[in-house]
Amino acid sequence: MNDQTLAAVLDTADSMRPADRQVVGGANEPLVVSLMEAARLLGMGRTTAYRLARAGTFPCPVLRIGGRYAVPRHGLRILLGYDDSHDACEEGQEEARTAPAG
Repeated sequence: MNDQTLAAVLDTADSMRPADRQVVGGANEPLVVSLMEAARLLGMGRTTAYRLARAGTFPCPVLRIGGRYAVPRHGLRILLGYDDSHDACEEGQEEARTAPAG
């Protein structure tokens, strides 16, 4: 493999990786991310992430699905301080239903 081919392969691989904002981002994103994606966003290494997940002390909820770990995006967004507009909308509707009229 020559240098140009290697560079093209690496560029393609980089373009396929999600950016940090996409992992935690919009409504069309998956509901869960891998443990390693969550760990990367939190600035922790692989060993620490898996140790915390096994011990049940990862900083946000972690699901065990078969032989892998998955982190619900909602819990990760809360931990990172993102405003979840979907939840805010539901909370606003609940407050409107329970608020006294007048």
